Amino acid sequence: MMQRIPYTQQLDLINYSVKSKVPLDELLKEKGFTYDSLGYSDNARLEDFTFPEFISIEKRQKKSNGIPCISFFSGAGGLDTGFRYAGFDNIIDVEINELFCNTLRVNGAKRVLGPPYSPGDIQNYESIIAKLEEEGVPRNFPGVFHGGPPCQSFSIAANQRFSKDGDNFKRTGFSHEKYGNLLFCYINIIVHFMPEVFLIENVDGLLTIDGGKQVRNACSILRDAGYNVTPPAIVNAADFGIPQKRLRAIIVGSRRGTIELPAPNPAHIPSGCVFREPIVNDDSHLVRNHKAESIKRYMELAFGQRDKLGRVDRIDPMLPSKTIIAGGTSGGGRSHLHPFVPRTMTVRECARLQTFPDGYIFTGSMARRFTQVGNAVPPILGFEMACAIYNSIYS
Repeated sequence: MMQRIPYTQQLDLINYSVKSKVPLDELLKEKGFTYDSLGYSDNARLEDFTFPEFISIEKRQKKSNGIPCISFFSGAGGLDTGFRYAGFDNIIDVEINELFCNTLRVNGAKRVLGPPYSPGDIQNYESIIAKLEEEGVPRNFPGVFHGGPPCQSFSIAANQRFSKDGDNFKRTGFSHEKYGNLLFCYINIIVHFMPEVFLIENVDGLLTIDGGKQVRNACSILRDAGYNVTPPAIVNAADFGIPQKRLRAIIVGSRRGTIELPAPNPAHIPSGCVFREPIVNDDSHLVRNHKAESIKRYMELAFGQRDKLGRVDRIDPMLPSKTIIAGGTSGGGRSHLHPFVPRTMTVRECARLQTFPDGYIFTGSMARRFTQVGNAVPPILGFEMACAIYNSIYS
């Protein structure tokens, strides 16, 4: 980490920026500093903390098992990455967002069904079925279908961002005209191809939105089709070696047997561990230019405390971080505050908390990179689910 500015000098610089209206980034650059030269008033430093070992997904990689997967609602590839490191073979991704498709292709996806070359709209599930058949996907598919239908209509956190007077304030769930029926579109595709295993991932609100009626209906359809469906579960990413609290709903099933989900580990990994290794030569590690007024507020926050004006939280490095958020699909992405530097975290720092490998590339504007990282399934969570599937069905 860069040499810190003495706190009194830092305060003088910030006060001067506020009074003179000279942007803080210009003053820092003029004196040979960056935002990472700044500190909090409590003078907390990374080097003063000792963290347990974090076992990254790169260190968990297993040998290829040859089991094919098809990914739906692939996003930036969080589940894909987890399954790949667990030894599975992702052969096709289906994704509607062109930017996400670009990210998948840049990171080596074998075949992406999505713009600009083909539609990836699973609402049109019959056309997706036809396209997959053209690609040679057979009935009784000998592998895994995995995916997480878009979750905005089920998410409590997302809807809290809207005005109480707005149409989006209350969760609309399955009645949402754009997102609400995508779960059942995905189920139609599963029932048509009958893969050996399916996995459905979503926000925890999926299981509670209407008292669980529609999820029970979904599971009933899958059981009637011949699947042994494991009872839907809400899991916390922090229970699986991920330095972040993130609740997700998981539904899995197989026509070959029963899948036993992995047991949670109460020994959580603190968020501070991801800041130990420096980030170098990474275009996703660009620090946002903050106003001096913002930095002055951030500087006084304690670990875990929220800046109410900016609605951002300083991460407590001794605990898993709060959930990494995406920002709106048409607005700006944002992140929590770095635990040791009074600024928001970069895309790459957020990606580390999500457990993406450092070499994973996110395309598009910085705001859209935040969106991709925040929307993703943590790859290590995908890895753990993939290992559970392998151990239950294929070992």
